Amino acid sequence: MAGHFEATPGGGAAVALDEVEISILRSLAVQLLELIGPGETPADGEDPLAALFAEGPSKPPSDPALARLFPDAYGGPDGAAPEEKSEEELRALSAEFRRFTENDLRSRKREDALAVVRTLDALSSAGDGAAVLTLTADECRSWLGSLNDLRLTIGTRLDVSDEDEGEEGSLYRLPDSDPRKPMVMAYLWLGALQETLVETLMP
Repeated sequence: MAGHFEATPGGGAAVALDEVEISILRSLAVQLLELIGPGETPADGEDPLAALFAEGPSKPPSDPALARLFPDAYGGPDGAAPEEKSEEELRALSAEFRRFTENDLRSRKREDALAVVRTLDALSSAGDGAAVLTLTADECRSWLGSLNDLRLTIGTRLDVSDEDEGEEGSLYRLPDSDPRKPMVMAYLWLGALQETLVETLMP
């Protein structure tokens, strides 16, 4: 899966994908949507604007992959740590921040993953199973967000560390018999796609 993104006029990007790659990307995006969960839909007779001001959860998700996608804002491995704050104060700050931001963050991640599925579904085959995916600037940003979310999710499932990812890391030395090998290959491929997409967006 050696495809990589190249810049197109107008701030977009394009990549050649074969049938297998399209199928893998679509399947992973759908699984990400299932992990994130459906959006909140107003009940019959309920003011749709009320959903915009609905409070989200105050506790981090119990699923490690979701906790990686929606980390605490303060403290913890991914959060900031304001000076002179106790652990209890940091937990309270994180809970309040999560209540007012997680719903919006989930919606954005959901829209990013949906954009991946929609652009893949709109592809027309060149006849041999291959196709060129061409993205607008806005679609590039959605793809970049979703590729990042997919790598965070898969990396959490694989328990990947920084040392594992280096050229000499264990991810590159897994035997074919290792049951994690297919997911590791997908993880590394998504990383290459993400890196080349970032390069196309650089001025």
